[in-house]
Amino acid sequence: MWRGDYLYLIQNLVVKDFKIRYRNMSLGVLWSLLNPVVMMSVYYFVFTQIFKSGITNYPLFLMCGIVPFSFFTVAWGTGTTSIVDNAGLIKRVPVPREVVPVTTVLSCCIHLLVQVALLLAIGIFTKGINRYWFWLPVVWGLEILFVCGLALLSAAFNVFVRDTRYIVESATWVLLFLVPVFYDSNLMPEQYRWIYDVNPIAATVVSLRKIVWEAQPPVGATLWKMVGASLTAFLVGLVVFHRLKPMFYEHI
Repeated sequence: MWRGDYLYLIQNLVVKDFKIRYRNMSLGVLWSLLNPVVMMSVYYFVFTQIFKSGITNYPLFLMCGIVPFSFFTVAWGTGTTSIVDNAGLIKRVPVPREVVPVTTVLSCCIHLLVQVALLLAIGIFTKGINRYWFWLPVVWGLEILFVCGLALLSAAFNVFVRDTRYIVESATWVLLFLVPVFYDSNLMPEQYRWIYDVNPIAATVVSLRKIVWEAQPPVGATLWKMVGASLTAFLVGLVVFHRLKPMFYEHI
């Protein structure tokens, strides 16, 4: 296939996945706004009225955690089942198998854009725009690359071990507490800080709060760790997927 054919294929797969996801839903893409708003409202009530966090501008603080974590869980989960879910397409059309998990993640970026718009709107209303916002595309790009790598890896394993999707779901529940979504990362005891160092999603949340909530540049060391983790995850996912894909046909 020519490069133009690949782009056309990716575009059509992204649109198809997006349409299927919201087929027969009355609210459609508005769910992308409703979900983070509901979660923000619940966390806001719990951590300001019951467990008083004392964090100023807590709605913006929360959204800096909810938006990247929500994208991560949805994109990784749907990417994991993407090969099995598209078995008919894979068997009928000679498409590069790697395109399927990646386009599934990219289709989730449509929802991510809607949620990022909501996050930035809250940021503008409560904090205003600062010059460090130019770092935002870098941070989001690294998270997307990281999730693409995870999706390639788990999608390949899910073809052979269908329990993989449930392992991924359990992992995201564990990560809800290992990623500072609703609490300040500074509360983490020093001996456990390494958890954030090896967790690009936690680094994404911390960097977003630096940029949008604190109006400061992201920490250079954190960004470089994100670059290393994202590239490593993507390359490992790509290599493993490439090794396993010749055996997909007989298992799906």
